[in-house]
Order: sequence, then structure tokens, then C-alpha cells
Amino acid sequence: MYDKSSNTRAAVSSNTTKCASCGNEKIITDTESGEIICNNCGQVISDKLIDIGQEWRTFARHESEGSTRIGLPQSLARHDMGLSTIIGRTDKDASGNRLDPAMRVRMNRLATWDFRSQLHTPRDRSLNQAFFQLDVLKDKLGLSDGIIEKTAYIYRKAQSRKLTRGRTVSGVLGAAIYIACREMGAHRTLDDIATACNIKRKELSKDFRVLHTRLDLKIPPTDPMKCIAKVANKVKLSDKTKRKAAEIMSSVMREGISAGKDPMGLAASVLYLSSIKNRDTVTQSDIAEAAGVTEVTVRTRAKELRKKNLI
Repeated sequence: MYDKSSNTRAAVSSNTTKCASCGNEKIITDTESGEIICNNCGQVISDKLIDIGQEWRTFARHESEGSTRIGLPQSLARHDMGLSTIIGRTDKDASGNRLDPAMRVRMNRLATWDFRSQLHTPRDRSLNQAFFQLDVLKDKLGLSDGIIEKTAYIYRKAQSRKLTRGRTVSGVLGAAIYIACREMGAHRTLDDIATACNIKRKELSKDFRVLHTRLDLKIPPTDPMKCIAKVANKVKLSDKTKRKAAEIMSSVMREGISAGKDPMGLAASVLYLSSIKNRDTVTQSDIAEAAGVTEVTVRTRAKELRKKNLI
């Protein structure tokens, strides 16, 4: 039976088709399910409706922005922005029949030269190498599609300003990822990105400063609240300690004490003081190791907070 209260797109039409059950001539054509349904009794007259609409697909945010018949959606994270076509490596034709050996060798050779023809400039080869690494780092760091697109935009901008010359692809790409994460509000530290990119933190910091100054980027500061959750989960602190640490951090940010200080070190000291308050058994070395800072930093920041009477 057909549910008349459903929100599927349907059209009521009157033609020569009649319902075999009640003889009603008013039928409903459901383009979503491809069925022809009686408007009176709800019987499905036919379920083999032919779709006569457009066959193209749209990858735009809104259907009115544009339509395309073939191909992948456009993306900045591809060296050709997804605008070129490729010859697939398959051993079957359009009918599903297997290709003979001579034709298979010919198609593989055509696919190889098609791939080489798309990377005929050093710029294309550099972008292809960078975005291949970016696809690997996406899984390692758990990055969203929005961050990937932002990273690709920053890397392309750096390459157009010739900032990639004399620098490694991993270093510039890691710096672009860090900037994109900061702008999109995703918490990834320099140490996390340096470890994933297999480069030294010093090199990553240097490339980050170059991109920051030469591209004139406005990067928002890191939110220390997100650092609290990250460090607390590593040392497995209780929820009560996390809530207390969040209250202390709110007071610290309200007083302006967090300005100019490492957010991970500040979060570690706040968690340490909160654990003492709630009598959680955690040492300075454990918190410092989880935050990636030294024990001296934890003690120094904790001493400053005690002097401000924020505990």
C-alpha cells in the first residue's frame, strides 16, 4: 500500500491508465521509487517507470551551480585539480569481455604515456609528490576533507610565491597542515605533525615561520581548552579532574595569563594542580610526557598560577 502522507516527490496525473483493482483513473507517478500508484486504493500498478530526466550528476554544493556528465569532483588536493581524465588499467572492454593479450599490452602502454603526459612540467611533478604525501598524512593525522583542501590551497600559494625552493616537500607540506589545522580549529601540535611527516621539529618550525610571515597569514591562537582534553585522555584522569582543570583554565584565560605561553605546558600545569586538588595519583613526569614538555615547565607554570591565587 502507498502512504499518502510520505514526502517523496510525486505527481498526480490523469491518463488512460486505470487501476485494475478499483478502476480509478487518477494515478500517482513516484519518480523517487519509479512506481505508478493508484491515488484511491494505493495499489502499485507498475514498478518499472522509465526515468526520462537528465543523466548528468552534480558535485557542486547546490545543483544550480553546475552539472557534469563524467569525472571526479574538483579538488585542490590534486595536481590537476581533478580536471583531467585518465586511461584506466583494466583487462576488460565496455561489454565485459576480456581483452586479447596484444590489445591489453597496447592499452597498458597508452595508460603509461597518458600518466606521463600529465606530469610534463616540474611544477606538476612537485604537486603530484606533495599531494600524494598529503593523502597519506590525512589518514595518519585523522584530518577532515576541509583541512585537506585548506592545506592544498596554502601549499599552492607557497609554491606560486616560490617559497618551496630550497626546502623539502615534507617540511612545507607539514607547515601548511599546521596552519590549516590552526585556522580550522583542529588541535594538532608541531610534534604530532613532525612525527607523521618524519622530519625534525626544528625544520617544521622554520618552514612554519616562513609561510606565516611571507604569506601574511592571520592565524588564530591555539585553544588551551582542547589541550586539556588531549593531555587528560593520555594520562587517564577522571572526569572530575577534567572539569576542575577546565574551570581553572577559564580563570587563567579571563585574567590574560595564557597570552604568550605554550598551551600544552599551561594545560599540563593546570591538570597537575587539578589532580592534586582532587587527589588523583598522577606524577609530574607522566603529565609532562603526555603534554610533550619538561617537568620544569610544569612546575614553573604551576608556581605562577599559585601566585595569582587561581587555585
